[in-house]
Amino acid sequence: MRLLSFLLLCGLSLSAFAANLEPLPAPPAFTPEPETPSDEPEVTIIKQTELTVEEYRSGGRLYMIKVTPKVGPPYYLVDQRGDGKFARQESLDTGFRAPQWVIHRF
Repeated sequence: MRLLSFLLLCGLSLSAFAANLEPLPAPPAFTPEPETPSDEPEVTIIKQTELTVEEYRSGGRLYMIKVTPKVGPPYYLVDQRGDGKFARQESLDTGFRAPQWVIHRF
């Protein structure tokens, strides 16, 4: 008898709960975001027999060229002022070394 009354009570409570439910709203439509220009440079690689040339562009403007010869270390041609005149650099390292002392370890 207790089991029957328990089941009846559960059934009534579920039907009362289901009467108060509302259907979920439709999900919003997917709209892809418009493409934004990325901060990454565009790199064009030109392979020749004796060397490889990598051209770096940002916003369509050529600002650096990396030349890797078949024999020897690579070097860079960098447009420092933005005037289209490239200056040769052996590396992109400025030579400045900030002190890296350990003050405290946690």
